Amino acid sequence: MKLDNDCIRDILISIESIEYGSAYTIEKLHELLPNYSYDKLQYHCVQLLDAGLIKAISMPARGSYIPQINRIIDLTYPGHQFLANIREDNNWKKIKGISSSIGFAGLKVISAIAEGVATAAINKHLGFSEQIS
Repeated sequence: MKLDNDCIRDILISIESIEYGSAYTIEKLHELLPNYSYDKLQYHCVQLLDAGLIKAISMPARGSYIPQINRIIDLTYPGHQFLANIREDNNWKKIKGISSSIGFAGLKVISAIAEGVATAAINKHLGFSEQIS
């Protein structure tokens, strides 16, 4: 299955709303994000777990070797940082535009672009966008 970065962003935003000490199932996540299929959400959560962006309990389904997420617990610290850089809609549009124009859209690339966009915004806000002579 191809990674869908909009799906990843939507999942991270939804997971962030989990109350401390609670957990989501993929079924609950599917209720919150009905535009994505159950299988798509399952696949993307497995990828987010592998990337170290979420905390979850995973085990293969009975009689299968394919990993499945049983409970989604929370975002990891890197997951919170990644989401902070992609949460705002205008920044997300810029990030998607840049990744589309260069033809790369993996999580590491999206993260690097997001950090670059955030750094550029900070520099502009601080007045560092002008050349220093």
